[in-house]
Amino acid sequence: MADKQNAIQLLTADHREVEALFEQFEKAKDDSKKERIARQICTELKIHAMIEEELFYPAFRGKISDDDLDEAIVEHDGAKVLINDIEAGSPEAEFYDAKVKVLQEQIEHHVKEEERESGNIFSQARKTDVDLDALGEQMRARKQELMRQAESEGLPPAQPAALTEVEA
Repeated sequence: MADKQNAIQLLTADHREVEALFEQFEKAKDDSKKERIARQICTELKIHAMIEEELFYPAFRGKISDDDLDEAIVEHDGAKVLINDIEAGSPEAEFYDAKVKVLQEQIEHHVKEEERESGNIFSQARKTDVDLDALGEQMRARKQELMRQAESEGLPPAQPAALTEVEA
């Protein structure tokens, strides 16, 4: 991880990391390897969503399209439901691979909206007066804190922010 990434560079690097993990999952043959990779994907995505929701999105609320930010948060919630389900299961469980695949598709869609489509969240963010370097510092510190927590006692289940009824 580069030392001086601004907020957008940090999030983009996270996107590439998770995309690589999804590729590894697709190639994995044995269940123990699949489970290890899937758990890593879930941890990375939980941390990524937390730093976006705690720091990145609030920094741009009212400065870029609130509709885009709201949609991103709801997309996170959809992913969190799958993340919690994947973490509670195992590769032997019915639909396990399908859940990981659908999670991958949701994340690919979310990444496209954040960084690839015209008028995307990142391009909007670059045009604001928000100090992306300072925000990147905050996000990196929070990410490191969450990674330490994940390694020591583990992260709690992902908490949807916008969904009111999450019960199956």
